[in-house]
Amino acid sequence: MARAQTHIACGLKIAGKPEDKIEDAPFTETVAAMPERIPLLKARLLAQTGDRVKIGTPLYQDKQNTSIVFPSPACGEIIDIRYGPRRVIREIVIRTDENEDAQTHEPFSRRDLTRIERNRLVEMLLKGGAWPLIRDVVFRCVADPQASPAALWVAMDSQDPFQPPADIYIRTPEDRRYFETGLQALGLLCENVFVCRSKNRPGMDKEIEKHVTHFTAGRYPEQEPGVLHYRFKTDPSQNRAWFIDGQDALLLGGFLETGRFPVMRTAAVAGDQIRSRYVRTRIGAPLKALVNENDRQENRRWVTGGLFRGYGASSESYLGLYEKGIFLIKDAGERELLGFMRPGWNKPTCSRAFLSALNPAALPVDADMHGSKRACVNCGSCTRVCPVDILPQFTYKCILAEEIEEALSHGLLDCVECGLCSYVCPSKVELTRTLRETKQAYFRGRI
Repeated sequence: MARAQTHIACGLKIAGKPEDKIEDAPFTETVAAMPERIPLLKARLLAQTGDRVKIGTPLYQDKQNTSIVFPSPACGEIIDIRYGPRRVIREIVIRTDENEDAQTHEPFSRRDLTRIERNRLVEMLLKGGAWPLIRDVVFRCVADPQASPAALWVAMDSQDPFQPPADIYIRTPEDRRYFETGLQALGLLCENVFVCRSKNRPGMDKEIEKHVTHFTAGRYPEQEPGVLHYRFKTDPSQNRAWFIDGQDALLLGGFLETGRFPVMRTAAVAGDQIRSRYVRTRIGAPLKALVNENDRQENRRWVTGGLFRGYGASSESYLGLYEKGIFLIKDAGERELLGFMRPGWNKPTCSRAFLSALNPAALPVDADMHGSKRACVNCGSCTRVCPVDILPQFTYKCILAEEIEEALSHGLLDCVECGLCSYVCPSKVELTRTLRETKQAYFRGRI
């Protein structure tokens, strides 16, 4: 098979990765489902405090499409349901049982999938709670099961720091079989399934590598499906596309082969002055169970899901459905004395203002903004790193002026929410947040 070679010149190069070995996380007394972490979801509870549930029992559904349900990541008793502002469901906490009973469905082998129709497969994935693993490229929400996408992207790796690559989460013959079954099922959902892998990662199983259609090279976010779809689509009719993470494709295949919703997850644990490593855990695991006690320092900020597009969390929070990384970074501290006069050999930067632009080593990351918010000065820093060429500063100003049609013409819906424009902005403008919230308002018909 001829494979596409793509080089993403924009973006940033970020160094560092955990040790290439996996540790098993301990059994935890509680796990939780996190509806608030699902983009654009309006959740409706299907269970109550005190109910006993099995792995795979539906806990909540999407109010906008009640056929989309989200399963329990554990067997046990629901002991708490926590709400945020406006009664948004934040956490459904389950006290776990060690017997791990699961709700079962009809299993399907790869041979069975050759005889199944698309509608039947969609029905199975919806009923078993595996459908939410497939997401929409534009809005990053759960894919519409009634839609017909122009393409479906399988992202096997990520340049977002410390995300688990394919050669870490596909290690056993069983992993390989589940992943291939997942790819076969995805091929029934969409005619154009593209599997992309980074050329920067070491080699992997040849049986898996033969499925790769696109090799990418370059800087973060070179593996982002939205970036790849932007580069390869040739017509506005191809705007609709889906994507799935490689590890989630493995879970999807495991669900089909076993008839049980798979809950195991390989996550990265990394951060400031701690030993970075991969951990074999489960969806919904408590964060504090994945981080050693010696690493839980008070002056550390917890981030889940990725340094650029993750969420601020606390040690009492849990691992969401899509989250595969936990990061402890130094919290914002005191202002550096005469910092403007220092050469900045160890300061991360996207410009040549500091000597760190010449430093090839992995640089420390902290939560300090290193300055205060100011007005946009049209410096063009965001434009230079934007991987989809949307001129973020002009799109942002169109949004502030409530000129939504003009913002759309600049390419608002092409934004992949990678976070780079906010990261590099010298005026500390939250460009990514503004673009994301505007896209969500557009999706909901509020603008």
